[in-house]
Amino acid sequence: MFDKILGVALAAALLSAGPNLATAQAINSEPLSDPRVRQAIAYAIDMDTIVETLFEGKAIAADSMLPNGPFKPDGLNPYAYNPDKARELLAAANWDSSRELDMVYYYGDQLTADLMATLQAYLGDVGVKMTYRKLEGDVGAQLTTRPTNPVDGTSNIAWDLGYGAAAATALQEYYNPYKTGGTSHTPSDPALDGMIDAINATADPDKQRPAYFELQKYWNTKLDTLPLYYQQLFIYESKKLNRNGGSYGNEQYNYDADIVNWTMEPDANGKQIMRTNTAPPQFFELPWANLGIWITSKVVFDKMLSADGSLSVNGGQLAESYSVGADGMSASFTLQDGLTWHDGSALTVGDVAWSIKTALRVPQIHAVVENTFTSIEGGQAYRDGDADDISGISTDGNTITLTMSKLDPNMLLTFTQFAILPEAHLGDEDPLQLQQSSFWQKPIGSGPFRIEEVQMNDFVRYVPFENYHGGVAKIDEIIATPSLDGDGNLLKNAGAGQMDYGFTKNVADVAALEAMDHMRVIAADIPYTRMIWFNKFPRK
Repeated sequence: MFDKILGVALAAALLSAGPNLATAQAINSEPLSDPRVRQAIAYAIDMDTIVETLFEGKAIAADSMLPNGPFKPDGLNPYAYNPDKARELLAAANWDSSRELDMVYYYGDQLTADLMATLQAYLGDVGVKMTYRKLEGDVGAQLTTRPTNPVDGTSNIAWDLGYGAAAATALQEYYNPYKTGGTSHTPSDPALDGMIDAINATADPDKQRPAYFELQKYWNTKLDTLPLYYQQLFIYESKKLNRNGGSYGNEQYNYDADIVNWTMEPDANGKQIMRTNTAPPQFFELPWANLGIWITSKVVFDKMLSADGSLSVNGGQLAESYSVGADGMSASFTLQDGLTWHDGSALTVGDVAWSIKTALRVPQIHAVVENTFTSIEGGQAYRDGDADDISGISTDGNTITLTMSKLDPNMLLTFTQFAILPEAHLGDEDPLQLQQSSFWQKPIGSGPFRIEEVQMNDFVRYVPFENYHGGVAKIDEIIATPSLDGDGNLLKNAGAGQMDYGFTKNVADVAALEAMDHMRVIAADIPYTRMIWFNKFPRK
């Protein structure tokens, strides 16, 4: 496949090289710290051809870390395929053509292996040798171990190029890790630090937008990381399912799809049964790190607020009302009256306060959630173990109020994704060992469906929660089989009529699903960018 792609690309008309080379220089002894080398690698790769051939048109070539939309400026350099320009930049940077770059990746699918071979061919054509390997073992440590000195220290990782992705809940997530000391591969840049501070300095989108524009224009020249393509999400449904006007959106997170009004074509017994995947193989996962990947996170656990398909806040869920201070430094949420857990006990603001505090003591929570909760007055000290309580949390009747020590531009977004859990069932557990609680064999929530039956590593059966504040769901049962993000049994189950709803990012699965007469596939543009990281720290 990659030979075909390279042949097509080489036969294409080349862009003119332009009169001027980049004037930037390497910042240390590592040649990849020279922006001209990174720009050359960008020009060497024909992403348009890769998208049309390897990805069968089911991806979008990227010109920014951010997805297409109102926060991206016009006029960014797309680094359209231009191998002559790549060679010119490499010559100007005195690139050593005998050097062999080590590319690492962590995906196990054939498409990624094909992409690696394709990239190897493109880079080889301009004089950059590259080998590639899939990481095994502790992948996180191999990718993210930071240098002791993030300004002018040496690398603590053993690779040159890394292929991976960023799936953002909030747009700041694309850039926040690049502040000084935040990555394993990018040395300190005070100018970039200031631009990252600017996108976090306000919750007003109209004020955020020019800050994002400035940052992306700077990044587009410097290319600390090379965005390759935007991966789309593909929602699949059997034609027996009717959303009855319910919206489509970013299925990796939680949004208001109005699932209580979904219906299924009744079976021979007159029951509406929807079959899906992403049930747990061994235990239900604490829903504070991977916020919406699992079906349980979507239907069992409610949140304070709801969001639309693009993850913009669109109203209350558990909260009847909410308000944010004019300066963004406080927020209040008032719960609906009469809320209950699936076991019939009352859901109170005490559960909300306990959930926030406990989330700050568990080993891992989502970065957006963590930033919100550590921005509460006393939140960071509580997370660090330097305080016994969080001074910025107060409750009065059905209302919980948060006082912030610093502005968090995504505070409301957090409360559309953060699941509230029952203190009565988990309050005596050690937060550091919360995932080990027996609660996670059959958890209790407050969402539209409750767990009726669990056959671990076989299936989970969910039924409507009769006292749900949003009305009783019309579907009689959801039966979910275990799978991770990327279901190896998807095509088999879909072909047998045993898959009515789910999502995938696997292009090969999409083509096979589209060929099934009883299935339909809906493409969703999501903030999910695949990229190449450059290790710009010198080696020890």
